[in-house]
Amino acid sequence: MALNDPVTARIISFLGEIGIPVVIEALDEDTLLPAMTVRYGTLVVDPDRLTWSGDLLHEAGHIAVTDPAARASLSEIPSDPAEEMAAIAWSYAAAVEIGLDPRIVFHDDGYVGGGGYLADAFAEGGSPGLPILQWFGMTADRRTAEKQGVAPFPHMLRWLR
Repeated sequence: MALNDPVTARIISFLGEIGIPVVIEALDEDTLLPAMTVRYGTLVVDPDRLTWSGDLLHEAGHIAVTDPAARASLSEIPSDPAEEMAAIAWSYAAAVEIGLDPRIVFHDDGYVGGGGYLADAFAEGGSPGLPILQWFGMTADRRTAEKQGVAPFPHMLRWLR
């Protein structure tokens, strides 16, 4: 998948607009998600090896939900189940925000084969990870949003923690 792919280009543009830096470079080493890694709070992408452009939103979600004091030094995604769920919810909200079909993020080859399940959960009104994003002050569930007079998730009050 080349950088001129419109979905990839839209994702990279969105990330830049919200303050998540993206660097395009060849990655020879194996990475957790193919063709991308996080280096010092920056998403590094090898577009020539990219298979699933939606994975960019998931990795960016990890950057977005990282404690701001640690974001600039983030080079390895921590194995934190709460932050993983927050990154999942964040990537769904980002897909909706930029007008992508969430199945681009939650494809059948992603999330240990559970991508389709996650897409279905969000489509049916479920919101895995929403409580963590709300706790971070990044969005609000329907009841809280109504009280605050703001739009509910998947609308984001802010894109970076």
